[in-house]
Amino acid sequence: MLAHLSDERGQRLLLGAKAACTGHGGVSFVSRVTGASRARVSDGLMDPMNPERLPKGRVRRPGGGRKKTVLKDPTLKADLESLVEPLTRGDPESPLRWTAKSVRNLTEELKTMGHSTSHRMVAELLHEMKYSLQGNKKRLYALQTVRHILNVAASEWFDETGMTWLERSPRIKLLPETDKRSPYPLAWDEQFRLLNELPNHLAKMALFKANTGCREAEVCNLRWEWEQRIPELSTSVFVIPREKVKNREPRLVVLNRMARAVIEQVRGVHPEYVFTYRGHPIRKMNGPAWRKARLRAGVPQARVHDLKHTFGRRLRAAGVSFEDRQDLLGHRSGRITTHYSRPELENLIAAANKVCPDEWNKNGTMVLLKEKTAQAPLKQVGGFSSKSVVGATGFEPATT
Repeated sequence: MLAHLSDERGQRLLLGAKAACTGHGGVSFVSRVTGASRARVSDGLMDPMNPERLPKGRVRRPGGGRKKTVLKDPTLKADLESLVEPLTRGDPESPLRWTAKSVRNLTEELKTMGHSTSHRMVAELLHEMKYSLQGNKKRLYALQTVRHILNVAASEWFDETGMTWLERSPRIKLLPETDKRSPYPLAWDEQFRLLNELPNHLAKMALFKANTGCREAEVCNLRWEWEQRIPELSTSVFVIPREKVKNREPRLVVLNRMARAVIEQVRGVHPEYVFTYRGHPIRKMNGPAWRKARLRAGVPQARVHDLKHTFGRRLRAAGVSFEDRQDLLGHRSGRITTHYSRPELENLIAAANKVCPDEWNKNGTMVLLKEKTAQAPLKQVGGFSSKSVVGATGFEPATT
């Protein structure tokens, strides 16, 4: 019956009426039967007898209920403003400002400053302070979409008379993407720690990605039917169809020794997909397991796509030519990237093998200059070698 009364005062009055009808011991009886506190039942008895006790139109007396967080923590709002101010976008005179930082990141920073709050409270405070969680990125995507539609209307869309919808497309200036994250190629020790923290199925995918330069979707959707054997070279490659590639060109995936070792480990596990988990294809690598592993490894800024940057940077540092890097990374080049002679394939395979740990130790090291960031305590620190790969992933590099 109490559930049908949305007003707290109405529920309280009903409990008091029940107690009054019961007589002596009614407060204890109603409290025991309904689960309501004795104080609540007693208040229900007192309200009708003392109308001045509760002003008309109020459910509680003034000052009742929990205090607002900003009253209990007076410095919360000021500290939030100090965190958001350096990242404010737009006209400072505008009534609506927006920030590029997420409420969850702001919540974590406020907790480190000693505040007890939640992401919902941070969102409410930002709304009160006339902030909106919109960076230039969302507006940039909208402008890019509008510009693309106008370009197509001026070049590809024709009416019944054979004329384009627009005589010419107007010029639209895009907003600067100031909050874009920079690539973060992994150093050898960072890669080892990350592989050591990842679950086995993700560690294999990450190692394959760092040795082929494939995109996340290409790794997740990789199928056995795309593998092509090359008996003359005692190896195989994968040719991903153009409809599964971002730039809509067939993607040649050359396997170095590390990538071949991964492929041999998962061969026969699933009849269709190369990488699976408990018999099902993996839709994405960037999930809770990846995000928790990178925190434990001390590289919280590492994204899945940074494995592709890692492969590219190591190729360049190993002296691989620009054209070969384009082919190995699957970048658009204008060349026919699925027609190679035997010497060309041998050259690409040799180039890809230059980023293997044993070859890297012969060719030298790459110095990465990175911004200093706060890192979590490391569970294990050490150099990276071919033996480290065995310890982290459970398989030996393939030999030629």
